[in-house]
Amino acid sequence: MELQTHAPSIELLCYFILLFMVFSVAGWIMEVTLKYIQFHRFINRGFLIGPYCPIYGAGAVLVTAAVHLTAGSDCSYLEAFLISFFFCSALEYFVSWYMEKVFHARWWDYSSRPMNLEGRIWIGNCVLFGIGGVLIVKLVAPALFRLFARIPKTALYAICICFLILLATDYVLSHIVTSMVRRVGEASTGDNTEQISREIRQILSQKSMLHRRILDAYPFMQARTDAIQARLSEERQKLRERIKEESKRFYNRDDRD
Repeated sequence: MELQTHAPSIELLCYFILLFMVFSVAGWIMEVTLKYIQFHRFINRGFLIGPYCPIYGAGAVLVTAAVHLTAGSDCSYLEAFLISFFFCSALEYFVSWYMEKVFHARWWDYSSRPMNLEGRIWIGNCVLFGIGGVLIVKLVAPALFRLFARIPKTALYAICICFLILLATDYVLSHIVTSMVRRVGEASTGDNTEQISREIRQILSQKSMLHRRILDAYPFMQARTDAIQARLSEERQKLRERIKEESKRFYNRDDRD
């Protein structure tokens, strides 16, 4: 796997940014195509608003860098598969955990699939990650890096800067929009996940097009209510204590009478 590692560090960084961009867009196209086949309509997939799914770009960059740093340019297909298998699986697990902690919602759930880990990852996807990683590090990434090396430096830097600004802006806007999921969940009086999730979907469906896009992108989103359940449990405990105190006062008054 020849990755133009002789290029100056700033140019090499740009190559990885472009690699991230290419696979983010390719991942978005794949997701949109699969959902079109499933639902027969266009669905803008992904957390971000633009036509890219960063988890695919991050996965491509991760496996390319990891294979090169750990196994070297002459790694075997088995080594590339195993590194891609574990690193991409770890990435998907982390993204699932992070989004749940930030937005109090589970955006995908593999709990019904065999050999899953907390519903965040499952063996089928992990194997696909391994196979995809082999194709990336052995075929696609080297070809793309050779193509990137032909781009004039000025254009290379300009493309990367523009993409990073676009991505950062999109992330901030998407974060603001998606934060409503957390706010609705925290304000909900529902006492179970399904009830809170239905309330979130109903409220989002009445909001702007950007909010409704979240429903399309993640139709099986489920509110994760650990914090909410803790708050409700605390309120119920306070209520029980209050009832107990009132009962004691009532019986004490009867004894005096």
